[in-house]
Amino acid sequence: MLTLSSLYPSSARPRHGIFVENRLAKLVSGGNVSARVVAPVPWFPFTSGAFGQYSRYAATPHTQCRHGIDVVYPRYPMLPRVSSAWQPTAVAWAAGRSAAQMRTHGFDFDLIDAHYFYPDGVAAAVVAARCGRPLVITARGSDINVIAQSVEPQRRILEAARFASAIISVSAALKMKMVDLGIDSQRIQVFRNGVDLHTYAPVAQAAARAALGLGSGPVVASVGNLVPGKGHDLALRAIARLDAVTLVVVGGGPQRALLIRLAQELGICSRVRFTGELVPQQMPAVYSAADLVVLASDNEGWPNVVLEAMACGVAVVAANVGGVREILTADVAGTIVAERTVDAFAAAISDRLARVSQPYAVRAFASQFSWDEVVRQQTDLYRSVVAERGSRAASTRSDDHEAWLT
Repeated sequence: MLTLSSLYPSSARPRHGIFVENRLAKLVSGGNVSARVVAPVPWFPFTSGAFGQYSRYAATPHTQCRHGIDVVYPRYPMLPRVSSAWQPTAVAWAAGRSAAQMRTHGFDFDLIDAHYFYPDGVAAAVVAARCGRPLVITARGSDINVIAQSVEPQRRILEAARFASAIISVSAALKMKMVDLGIDSQRIQVFRNGVDLHTYAPVAQAAARAALGLGSGPVVASVGNLVPGKGHDLALRAIARLDAVTLVVVGGGPQRALLIRLAQELGICSRVRFTGELVPQQMPAVYSAADLVVLASDNEGWPNVVLEAMACGVAVVAANVGGVREILTADVAGTIVAERTVDAFAAAISDRLARVSQPYAVRAFASQFSWDEVVRQQTDLYRSVVAERGSRAASTRSDDHEAWLT
Protein backbone atom coordinates (compact mmCIF):
# COMPACT_ATOMS: atom_id res chain seq x y z
CA MET A 1 0.00 0.00 0.00
CA LEU A 2 0.94 3.67 -0.29
CA THR A 3 0.75 5.75 2.87
CA LEU A 4 0.20 9.45 2.20
CA SER A 5 0.60 11.96 5.01
CA SER A 6 2.34 15.26 5.57
CA LEU A 7 2.50 14.12 9.20
CA TYR A 8 5.53 11.86 8.97
CA PRO A 9 8.95 12.07 10.63
CA SER A 10 12.28 12.65 8.93
CA SER A 11 15.84 13.16 10.09
CA ALA A 12 15.11 16.91 10.08
CA ARG A 13 11.91 16.56 12.11
CA PRO A 14 12.27 13.30 14.07
CA ARG A 15 9.09 13.61 16.16
CA HIS A 16 6.82 15.17 13.55
CA GLY A 17 3.91 12.76 13.08
CA ILE A 18 5.72 10.01 14.96
CA PHE A 19 2.34 8.41 15.75
CA VAL A 20 1.75 7.77 12.02
CA GLU A 21 5.16 6.16 11.62
CA ASN A 22 4.72 4.01 14.74
CA ARG A 23 1.46 2.54 13.47
CA LEU A 24 2.81 1.88 9.98
CA ALA A 25 6.02 0.32 11.31
CA LYS A 26 4.00 -2.11 13.42
CA LEU A 27 1.81 -3.04 10.45
CA VAL A 28 4.80 -3.67 8.20
CA SER A 29 6.76 -5.57 10.86
CA GLY A 30 3.89 -8.07 11.07
CA GLY A 31 4.80 -9.22 7.56
CA ASN A 32 1.29 -8.88 6.14
CA VAL A 33 1.60 -5.38 4.69
CA SER A 34 4.16 -3.91 2.30
CA ALA A 35 4.25 -0.11 2.24
CA ARG A 36 5.96 2.95 0.92
CA VAL A 37 5.35 6.49 2.11
CA VAL A 38 4.77 9.81 0.37
CA ALA A 39 5.17 12.60 2.92
CA PRO A 40 4.74 16.00 1.20
CA VAL A 41 6.75 18.89 2.68
CA PRO A 42 6.32 22.64 2.08
CA TRP A 43 9.03 24.00 -0.20
CA PHE A 44 11.49 26.39 1.42
CA PRO A 45 14.93 27.40 0.08
CA PHE A 46 17.01 28.16 3.20
CA THR A 47 18.37 25.78 5.86
CA SER A 48 19.60 28.48 8.23
CA GLY A 49 18.24 28.12 11.75
CA ALA A 50 17.34 31.82 11.63
CA PHE A 51 14.22 30.80 9.70
CA GLY A 52 12.96 28.56 12.50
CA GLN A 53 10.55 25.81 11.51
CA TYR A 54 10.81 26.70 7.82
CA SER A 55 14.50 25.80 7.78
CA ARG A 56 13.54 22.26 8.77
CA TYR A 57 11.43 21.98 5.64
CA ALA A 58 14.52 22.80 3.58
CA ALA A 59 16.65 20.36 5.59
CA THR A 60 14.26 17.46 5.03
CA PRO A 61 15.85 14.85 2.76
CA HIS A 62 14.10 14.04 -0.50
CA THR A 63 14.22 10.32 0.26
CA GLN A 64 14.92 8.29 3.35
CA CYS A 65 14.53 4.72 4.61
CA ARG A 66 13.04 4.60 8.10
CA HIS A 67 12.38 1.32 9.94
CA GLY A 68 12.86 -0.50 6.64
CA ILE A 69 10.19 1.62 4.92
CA ASP A 70 11.10 3.80 1.92
CA VAL A 71 9.85 7.38 2.30
CA VAL A 72 9.82 10.18 -0.28
CA TYR A 73 9.34 13.81 0.72
CA PRO A 74 8.13 15.71 -2.37
CA ARG A 75 7.95 19.50 -2.08
CA TYR A 76 4.80 21.52 -2.61
CA PRO A 77 4.36 25.32 -2.63
CA MET A 78 2.92 26.87 0.53
CA LEU A 79 2.97 30.58 1.39
CA PRO A 80 3.10 31.52 5.10
CA ARG A 81 -0.04 33.16 6.50
CA VAL A 82 -1.95 32.59 3.27
CA SER A 83 -5.30 30.78 3.36
CA SER A 84 -4.93 27.00 3.38
CA ALA A 85 -7.93 26.59 1.06
CA TRP A 86 -5.68 25.69 -1.89
CA GLN A 87 -3.31 23.49 0.12
CA PRO A 88 -5.00 20.18 -0.86
CA THR A 89 -4.37 21.09 -4.50
CA ALA A 90 -0.66 21.56 -3.87
CA VAL A 91 -0.38 18.38 -1.78
CA ALA A 92 -2.28 16.36 -4.40
CA TRP A 93 0.00 17.67 -7.15
CA ALA A 94 3.19 16.72 -5.26
CA ALA A 95 1.92 13.40 -3.96
CA GLY A 96 0.39 12.45 -7.29
CA ARG A 97 3.69 12.89 -9.10
CA SER A 98 5.47 10.70 -6.54
CA ALA A 99 2.76 8.04 -6.73
CA ALA A 100 2.99 7.97 -10.52
CA GLN A 101 6.78 7.60 -10.36
CA MET A 102 6.46 4.70 -7.93
CA ARG A 103 4.06 2.90 -10.25
CA THR A 104 6.33 3.53 -13.23
CA HIS A 105 9.21 1.95 -11.31
CA GLY A 106 7.26 -1.16 -10.31
CA PHE A 107 5.56 -0.37 -7.01
CA ASP A 108 1.91 -0.70 -8.03
CA PHE A 109 0.13 -0.32 -4.69
CA ASP A 110 -3.29 -1.85 -3.95
CA LEU A 111 -4.65 1.01 -1.84
CA ILE A 112 -3.85 4.45 -0.47
CA ASP A 113 -3.65 4.87 3.29
CA ALA A 114 -4.02 8.58 4.21
CA HIS A 115 -3.54 10.12 7.64
CA TYR A 116 -5.03 13.46 8.70
CA PHE A 117 -8.18 14.51 6.88
CA TYR A 118 -7.10 17.98 5.75
CA PRO A 119 -5.24 18.60 3.56
CA ASP A 120 -3.92 15.04 3.32
CA GLY A 121 -7.17 13.07 3.14
CA VAL A 122 -8.68 15.46 0.60
CA ALA A 123 -5.55 15.36 -1.53
CA ALA A 124 -5.35 11.57 -1.22
CA ALA A 125 -8.88 11.26 -2.60
CA VAL A 126 -7.75 13.05 -5.76
CA VAL A 127 -4.69 10.82 -6.10
CA ALA A 128 -6.76 7.67 -5.43
CA ALA A 129 -9.32 8.67 -8.05
CA ARG A 130 -6.61 9.27 -10.64
CA CYS A 131 -4.91 5.95 -9.84
CA GLY A 132 -8.18 4.00 -9.60
CA ARG A 133 -7.24 2.73 -6.14
CA PRO A 134 -9.36 2.48 -2.99
CA LEU A 135 -8.68 4.90 -0.14
CA VAL A 136 -8.62 4.59 3.65
CA ILE A 137 -8.47 7.84 5.64
CA THR A 138 -7.50 8.04 9.31
CA ALA A 139 -8.69 11.03 11.35
CA ARG A 140 -6.17 12.09 13.96
CA GLY A 141 -7.62 14.88 16.12
CA SER A 142 -7.17 18.53 15.23
CA ASP A 143 -8.12 17.80 11.62
CA ILE A 144 -11.66 17.15 12.91
CA ASN A 145 -11.68 19.12 16.17
CA VAL A 146 -10.25 22.33 14.72
CA ILE A 147 -9.82 22.45 10.93
CA ALA A 148 -13.21 20.89 10.14
CA GLN A 149 -14.97 23.67 12.02
CA SER A 150 -14.26 26.01 9.09
CA VAL A 151 -16.84 25.89 6.31
CA GLU A 152 -14.70 25.16 3.25
CA PRO A 153 -12.38 22.56 4.83
CA GLN A 154 -15.45 20.86 6.31
CA ARG A 155 -17.07 20.63 2.88
CA ARG A 156 -13.98 19.03 1.40
CA ILE A 157 -13.54 16.68 4.36
CA LEU A 158 -17.10 15.44 3.92
CA GLU A 159 -16.53 14.93 0.18
CA ALA A 160 -13.36 12.94 0.87
CA ALA A 161 -15.17 10.89 3.53
CA ARG A 162 -17.89 9.94 1.06
CA PHE A 163 -15.29 8.90 -1.51
CA ALA A 164 -13.17 6.83 0.90
CA SER A 165 -13.65 3.07 1.04
CA ALA A 166 -13.14 3.14 4.80
CA ILE A 167 -12.56 5.68 7.57
CA ILE A 168 -10.58 5.18 10.76
CA SER A 169 -10.82 7.15 13.99
CA VAL A 170 -8.21 6.83 16.74
CA SER A 171 -10.82 7.19 19.50
CA ALA A 172 -14.55 6.82 20.10
CA ALA A 173 -14.74 10.48 21.13
CA LEU A 174 -13.24 11.57 17.81
CA LYS A 175 -15.66 9.29 15.96
CA MET A 176 -18.59 11.10 17.59
CA LYS A 177 -17.17 14.43 16.42
CA MET A 178 -17.02 13.04 12.89
CA VAL A 179 -20.60 11.83 13.11
CA ASP A 180 -21.65 15.30 14.29
CA LEU A 181 -20.09 16.69 11.10
CA GLY A 182 -22.26 14.40 9.01
CA ILE A 183 -20.05 11.37 8.36
CA ASP A 184 -21.92 8.06 8.44
CA SER A 185 -21.12 6.33 11.73
CA GLN A 186 -21.41 2.90 10.09
CA ARG A 187 -18.41 3.69 7.89
CA ILE A 188 -16.08 4.68 10.75
CA GLN A 189 -13.87 2.10 12.47
CA VAL A 190 -12.25 2.95 15.81
CA PHE A 191 -8.68 1.66 15.93
CA ARG A 192 -6.82 3.19 18.85
CA ASN A 193 -3.08 3.80 18.82
CA GLY A 194 -0.88 1.44 20.78
CA VAL A 195 2.36 1.87 22.65
CA ASP A 196 5.66 0.07 22.11
CA LEU A 197 6.34 -1.49 25.51
CA HIS A 198 9.93 -2.27 24.50
CA THR A 199 10.84 1.31 23.59
CA TYR A 200 8.88 2.85 26.45
CA ALA A 201 9.95 1.18 29.68
CA PRO A 202 10.98 2.48 33.13
CA VAL A 203 14.48 3.82 33.70
CA ALA A 204 16.03 4.17 37.17
CA GLN A 205 14.75 7.53 38.37
CA ALA A 206 17.97 8.66 40.06
CA ALA A 207 20.00 8.11 36.88
CA ALA A 208 17.33 9.74 34.72
CA ARG A 209 17.26 12.83 36.94
CA ALA A 210 21.01 13.08 37.04
CA ALA A 211 21.13 13.08 33.24
CA LEU A 212 18.68 16.00 33.16
CA GLY A 213 20.36 17.88 35.98
CA LEU A 214 17.36 17.52 38.26
CA GLY A 215 17.37 17.29 42.03
CA SER A 216 15.41 15.05 44.37
CA GLY A 217 12.27 17.20 44.70
CA PRO A 218 8.94 16.61 42.93
CA VAL A 219 9.17 16.67 39.12
CA VAL A 220 6.35 17.06 36.62
CA ALA A 221 6.74 16.75 32.82
CA SER A 222 4.70 18.46 30.09
CA VAL A 223 5.37 16.90 26.68
CA GLY A 224 4.29 18.12 23.24
CA ASN A 225 4.97 20.62 20.50
CA LEU A 226 5.33 24.18 21.79
CA VAL A 227 2.25 25.43 19.97
CA PRO A 228 -1.05 27.01 21.05
CA GLY A 229 -3.47 24.40 22.29
CA LYS A 230 -0.95 22.06 23.92
CA GLY A 231 -1.43 23.81 27.24
CA HIS A 232 2.18 24.27 28.31
CA ASP A 233 1.23 27.77 29.50
CA LEU A 234 -1.46 26.28 31.72
CA ALA A 235 1.06 23.78 33.12
CA LEU A 236 3.49 26.61 33.92
CA ARG A 237 0.79 28.59 35.73
CA ALA A 238 -0.27 25.51 37.71
CA ILE A 239 3.32 24.76 38.77
CA ALA A 240 3.69 28.37 39.91
CA ARG A 241 1.01 27.58 42.53
CA LEU A 242 3.01 24.64 43.89
CA ASP A 243 6.12 25.21 45.97
CA ALA A 244 9.31 23.28 45.21
CA VAL A 245 7.88 21.47 42.17
CA THR A 246 10.04 21.38 39.00
CA LEU A 247 8.46 21.33 35.55
CA VAL A 248 10.25 19.75 32.57
CA VAL A 249 8.86 21.02 29.26
CA VAL A 250 9.69 18.74 26.34
CA GLY A 251 9.19 19.84 22.74
CA GLY A 252 10.06 22.41 20.14
CA GLY A 253 7.98 24.99 18.37
CA PRO A 254 7.07 28.65 17.87
CA GLN A 255 5.92 29.26 21.45
CA ARG A 256 9.27 28.52 23.09
CA ALA A 257 10.24 32.17 23.60
CA LEU A 258 6.76 33.04 24.83
CA LEU A 259 6.78 30.20 27.35
CA ILE A 260 10.23 31.16 28.61
CA ARG A 261 8.98 34.72 29.14
CA LEU A 262 5.95 33.39 30.98
CA ALA A 263 8.17 31.34 33.30
CA GLN A 264 10.17 34.53 34.01
CA GLU A 265 7.02 36.52 34.72
CA LEU A 266 5.78 33.82 37.09
CA GLY A 267 9.13 33.79 38.90
CA ILE A 268 9.70 30.06 38.39
CA CYS A 269 12.63 30.00 35.94
CA SER A 270 14.76 28.11 38.45
CA ARG A 271 12.09 25.40 38.55
CA VAL A 272 11.53 24.96 34.82
CA ARG A 273 13.66 23.01 32.30
CA PHE A 274 13.09 23.40 28.56
CA THR A 275 14.70 20.37 26.91
CA GLY A 276 13.85 21.19 23.30
CA GLU A 277 12.73 18.48 20.91
CA LEU A 278 13.88 14.96 21.82
CA VAL A 279 13.89 11.73 19.81
CA PRO A 280 11.78 8.77 21.01
CA GLN A 281 14.81 6.94 22.42
CA GLN A 282 15.38 9.82 24.86
CA MET A 283 11.84 9.95 26.15
CA PRO A 284 11.82 6.99 28.59
CA ALA A 285 14.46 8.76 30.68
CA VAL A 286 12.38 11.96 30.71
CA TYR A 287 9.20 10.16 31.71
CA SER A 288 11.05 8.12 34.35
CA ALA A 289 12.62 11.26 35.83
CA ALA A 290 9.15 12.65 36.48
CA ASP A 291 6.77 11.85 39.32
CA LEU A 292 3.89 12.48 36.95
CA VAL A 293 3.12 13.79 33.48
CA VAL A 294 0.64 16.57 32.79
CA LEU A 295 -1.39 16.87 29.57
CA ALA A 296 -3.18 20.23 29.49
CA SER A 297 -4.18 20.28 25.79
CA ASP A 298 -7.40 21.88 24.64
CA ASN A 299 -7.95 19.15 22.03
CA GLU A 300 -6.53 15.73 21.22
CA GLY A 301 -7.40 12.66 19.20
CA TRP A 302 -5.67 9.82 21.02
CA PRO A 303 -2.78 11.36 23.04
CA ASN A 304 0.20 9.05 22.74
CA VAL A 305 2.01 10.96 25.49
CA VAL A 306 -0.40 9.41 27.98
CA LEU A 307 0.37 5.87 26.79
CA GLU A 308 4.12 6.47 26.70
CA ALA A 309 4.18 7.89 30.23
CA MET A 310 2.15 4.99 31.63
CA ALA A 311 4.38 2.45 29.87
CA CYS A 312 7.28 4.04 31.75
CA GLY A 313 5.37 3.61 35.02
CA VAL A 314 4.33 7.26 35.41
CA ALA A 315 0.78 8.39 36.18
CA VAL A 316 -0.83 11.22 34.21
CA VAL A 317 -2.90 14.29 35.05
CA ALA A 318 -4.84 15.11 31.88
CA ALA A 319 -7.54 17.38 30.57
CA ASN A 320 -10.77 15.69 29.57
CA VAL A 321 -10.10 15.90 25.82
CA GLY A 322 -10.24 13.44 22.93
CA GLY A 323 -9.65 9.84 23.93
CA VAL A 324 -8.29 10.60 27.42
CA ARG A 325 -11.39 9.19 29.10
CA GLU A 326 -10.99 6.01 27.06
CA ILE A 327 -7.40 5.60 28.29
CA LEU A 328 -7.47 6.64 31.96
CA THR A 329 -10.09 4.15 33.08
CA ALA A 330 -8.38 3.23 36.36
CA ASP A 331 -7.36 5.52 39.21
CA VAL A 332 -3.85 4.08 39.33
CA ALA A 333 -3.21 5.36 35.79
CA GLY A 334 -3.97 9.00 36.46
CA THR A 335 -6.45 11.79 37.01
CA ILE A 336 -8.82 13.37 34.49
CA VAL A 337 -9.24 17.09 35.18
CA ALA A 338 -12.85 18.05 34.49
CA GLU A 339 -12.22 21.80 34.19
CA ARG A 340 -9.32 23.07 32.12
CA THR A 341 -8.31 25.79 34.58
CA VAL A 342 -5.16 26.64 36.49
CA ASP A 343 -6.85 25.98 39.83
CA ALA A 344 -8.13 22.56 38.75
CA PHE A 345 -4.76 21.45 37.36
CA ALA A 346 -2.83 22.74 40.37
CA ALA A 347 -5.15 20.82 42.70
CA ALA A 348 -4.95 17.61 40.64
CA ILE A 349 -1.15 17.78 40.41
CA SER A 350 -0.85 18.43 44.14
CA ASP A 351 -3.13 15.50 44.93
CA ARG A 352 -1.18 13.11 42.71
CA LEU A 353 2.19 14.17 44.06
CA ALA A 354 0.96 13.45 47.59
CA ARG A 355 0.26 9.83 46.71
CA VAL A 356 2.69 6.92 46.89
CA SER A 357 4.12 6.16 43.45
CA GLN A 358 3.06 2.81 41.93
CA PRO A 359 5.22 2.46 38.80
CA TYR A 360 4.74 -1.30 38.39
CA ALA A 361 0.97 -1.02 38.66
CA VAL A 362 0.89 1.86 36.17
CA ARG A 363 3.00 -0.05 33.64
CA ALA A 364 0.87 -3.17 34.12
CA PHE A 365 -2.20 -1.06 33.29
CA ALA A 366 -0.46 0.30 30.16
CA SER A 367 0.28 -3.23 28.90
CA GLN A 368 -3.32 -3.56 27.66
CA PHE A 369 -2.52 -0.94 25.00
CA SER A 370 -0.01 -3.03 23.05
CA TRP A 371 -0.12 -2.90 19.25
CA ASP A 372 -1.06 -6.54 18.63
CA GLU A 373 -4.85 -6.21 18.42
CA VAL A 374 -4.66 -2.93 16.49
CA VAL A 375 -2.39 -4.47 13.87
CA ARG A 376 -4.74 -7.43 13.42
CA GLN A 377 -7.81 -5.20 13.05
CA GLN A 378 -6.17 -2.84 10.60
CA THR A 379 -4.70 -5.62 8.48
CA ASP A 380 -8.15 -7.21 8.23
CA LEU A 381 -9.65 -3.89 7.18
CA TYR A 382 -7.09 -3.33 4.44
CA ARG A 383 -7.65 -6.84 3.09
CA SER A 384 -11.40 -6.28 2.90
CA VAL A 385 -10.93 -2.91 1.17
CA VAL A 386 -8.59 -4.38 -1.43
CA ALA A 387 -11.03 -7.23 -2.01
CA GLU A 388 -13.71 -4.67 -2.84
CA ARG A 389 -11.42 -2.40 -4.84
CA GLY A 390 -13.88 -2.10 -7.70
CA SER A 391 -16.40 -0.10 -5.63
CA ARG A 392 -15.93 3.62 -5.00
CA ALA A 393 -12.41 4.23 -6.33
CA ALA A 394 -12.95 2.44 -9.64
CA SER A 395 -16.41 3.89 -10.33
CA THR A 396 -15.77 7.56 -9.50
CA ARG A 397 -14.38 9.77 -12.24
CA SER A 398 -11.18 11.61 -11.35
CA ASP A 399 -12.53 14.92 -12.72
CA ASP A 400 -15.28 14.85 -10.07
CA HIS A 401 -12.64 14.91 -7.37
CA GLU A 402 -10.40 17.40 -9.05
CA ALA A 403 -13.43 19.72 -8.87
CA TRP A 404 -13.30 19.65 -5.06
CA LEU A 405 -10.13 21.70 -5.17
CA THR A 406 -11.40 24.59 -7.29
